[in-house]
Amino acid sequence: MKAARPHDDAMVELLREDPAFADEYVTAALEEADQPSGRQVLLRALRQVAQAQGIQEVAARAGLRRESLSRALSPKGNPTLETSLAVLSAAGLRLAVARKEEHAA
Repeated sequence: MKAARPHDDAMVELLREDPAFADEYVTAALEEADQPSGRQVLLRALRQVAQAQGIQEVAARAGLRRESLSRALSPKGNPTLETSLAVLSAAGLRLAVARKEEHAA
């Protein structure tokens, strides 16, 4: 039987194997950003996408030092909007805005 591996490792491997999946993955994380723990979900998704593409390479394309990017995307990180946009752009993604669906009361 195959040994279990951490979720983060599995996601990074999946993102490496299918880079287009990053679009859907980060979009889903953005949709959860206003939920409890949503910020951590988004931060984890950005970190995993950066890891899949190589932290050093993403940092260079974003105009950041590797250490700064790693710190910003760490579980306790708090990246600025500027850093988040730079990471998305470096990963070949962009931020999009859509109107929230209103829930019937």
